[in-house]
Amino acid sequence: MELTGWVKNYEWGRKGINSAVAQLAMANDPDFRLEEEETYAEMWMGTHVCGVSVVKETGETLDRVLKKDLSYLFKVLSINKALSIQVHPNKCEAERLHKERPEIYKDPNHKPELAIALTPFLALVGFMPAVDIRDYIDEFQPLSKLIGKEAVDQLHDSPNGESIKLCYEKLMTTEEAAIAKCINEIAKNYEKELKSNDLLEVFTKVNKDFPGDVGVLSLFFLNLIRLQPGQAIYLGANEIHAYLDGDCVECMACSDNVIRAGLTPKYKDVEQLLDSVIFESAQGNRKEFIPYRIDEQVQVYIPPVSDFAVINVNIDHSLESYKLEIQAFGSILIVLKGSRTLKLKTQQGDKEIVVTRGSIVYIPVEAAPEIEFTQAEDCDEDFSGYIATSNYFRVA
Repeated sequence: MELTGWVKNYEWGRKGINSAVAQLAMANDPDFRLEEEETYAEMWMGTHVCGVSVVKETGETLDRVLKKDLSYLFKVLSINKALSIQVHPNKCEAERLHKERPEIYKDPNHKPELAIALTPFLALVGFMPAVDIRDYIDEFQPLSKLIGKEAVDQLHDSPNGESIKLCYEKLMTTEEAAIAKCINEIAKNYEKELKSNDLLEVFTKVNKDFPGDVGVLSLFFLNLIRLQPGQAIYLGANEIHAYLDGDCVECMACSDNVIRAGLTPKYKDVEQLLDSVIFESAQGNRKEFIPYRIDEQVQVYIPPVSDFAVINVNIDHSLESYKLEIQAFGSILIVLKGSRTLKLKTQQGDKEIVVTRGSIVYIPVEAAPEIEFTQAEDCDEDFSGYIATSNYFRVA
């Protein structure tokens, strides 16, 4: 089944044709109309109630056709402006929060997620080592004064998760006026220090987009990660993060639960974030999530959860045919580059679909044990696509 993705126009998205989401939507849906001043932030592929995909041939929603929800939600993101400082609740927290505040936490599921860069990608992920946070706080004195002597002394005496927690809680619960004053002092008087730590550009941009926001000061606590295309990060339950810039493919458990605390006009649940977040620290270079290579054409991103995995298929244009082994789970393919004829089994028998950039295809359970990508006519471009599926690669 060929699908139409659901486009989200959040204000942090890239505008017009500069958005990878808009480019893919134009290629995917002939009825899509581009507005150059509109933001195109996300394209959703799956069965989540907030953005369910539509079967092109019939106009039915995918959840109605399948008569069930998929275990995952697949997306493309195009980011111009930072997403919120956030964590995603674990399963038990999600069930409780949904029961207590269903208007904010809209489903009872957890939301571990995987982001794979399509372009150079910038994100904040997890807390830096405590000694690095200590050094930043010492170097940027307005921040040290804001957090206070007691918390800073504890960070010096015992640089660990507990002292990080004490400092970060003090930061996140400080009055907005004091936060804004601290940011302004750093912007005015610490340009040299920001530059020497490779923070000037991102500090300036985030502060311009969210002036005086406490999330700006999270730059001195969280790892700044720079991904190149194909590199990935995995975010488990309650790991603090914020995407800052770039395009990515994202896959997650089928949920839209987000606990926010900064860099957002949306509701900030600071108390819940501080209660949920894991105050573990690690070097930024340990945050890259490495895929498992099957062969020259295929690598698989295998997270430590059963909800989803992501298969990356890259086929040289000179290769006549490639057969991909799969198991009997419903999967979704999005094509980013090139053209191939996809051959697969369905309930109605064998089927062939010519897929090109922007094609989104639901691969049914009947397609197992393999699907085949054969050369399409008049295509001398290499083929590239991503497939979201249940995580049958994971060994329990």
